[in-house]
Amino acid sequence: MTDIDLADSASAASLERTRLRSHEIEREIASDPSRFRILTGDRPTGRLHIGHYFGSLANRVRLQDLGVESFLVVADYQVIYDRDGVGEIQDNVLNALADYLAIGIDPARTTIFTHSSVPALNQLVLPFLSLVSDSELRRNPTVKDELESSGRPMTGLMLTFPVHQAADILFCRANLVPVGKDQLPHIEQTRVIARRFDERYGRANPAEPVFPQPDALLSAVPLLLGMDGTKMSKSKGNTIELGMDADTTARLIRKAVTDPDRHITFDPVGRPEVSNLVLLAALCLDRDPTAVADELGDAGGGGLKKLVTEAVNERFAPVRARRAELLADPGALRQVLRDGNERANAVAEATLDDVRTAMSMVY
Repeated sequence: MTDIDLADSASAASLERTRLRSHEIEREIASDPSRFRILTGDRPTGRLHIGHYFGSLANRVRLQDLGVESFLVVADYQVIYDRDGVGEIQDNVLNALADYLAIGIDPARTTIFTHSSVPALNQLVLPFLSLVSDSELRRNPTVKDELESSGRPMTGLMLTFPVHQAADILFCRANLVPVGKDQLPHIEQTRVIARRFDERYGRANPAEPVFPQPDALLSAVPLLLGMDGTKMSKSKGNTIELGMDADTTARLIRKAVTDPDRHITFDPVGRPEVSNLVLLAALCLDRDPTAVADELGDAGGGGLKKLVTEAVNERFAPVRARRAELLADPGALRQVLRDGNERANAVAEATLDDVRTAMSMVY
């Protein structure tokens, strides 16, 4: 075996262990959700879309409703790491908040807060930076991709992005983070930071670490492509936003890429564009995609797009109506953020006090 083969084999084994652990965690949540605290979040770089919904948002609501204590960060500071200005961050934050509430995130059970409003969280980044090396940060896939593809000098904020994510997770002592497999390196970096902090500064009793080493909870939802058949991305304009009206949604779906074969099948490898639309309809209808394809039969691309349009618009009609109501009262939205920021600050300050005590920096 070559070094690359060995690395791939080790990566596959690690992913399988994480999958097995995720199944175990799901059973533990069903038995006693109070054992867990989760941290999730989004960068407010634009409007949230159906890929976000099926990929992560719906799962957040599910975990919240199961009784898992939840923290949700609107990571406004992480928007500026690759920007020359703040752009429409504030508008994006309020729109994201409206999306959260419209889909069922309950601010009484999920603490929703913004990065920039929790100073103690961000102060944790300083001691955490002393626990990682430059080479470790540059090996992080997100940082590495930015370094190779951006075509511009990397900012210090971008380079230290994995440490900021660790602070997001550890400030509230979250022990569970729902992620896709591409984010597993971030969870591992957080675990390393938590372990190194306790090794260097930890409490006298090792059975009571300052920070937990969080587990990843892998999402089982398949990846949705954009309407052009490529990776769904806000920057590509190939997404269906949660807040889009029915007519705009129908227009985008009519332009979606399919193929000449009129017989509809669910074959993600052989027919990725057609299968993506079938999957989208199935997710909206809570049905099996193969059964949806079989029922469509020889309906062709037109019949498939008609079904997808109806399914998407019906699924999200209540969300869109509720979202419009929420945006009509920005004062109430800001109050939700103020309340969440207040709770997050109390938690962050208590954690920072423990960190200072562990580091003998209480004066």
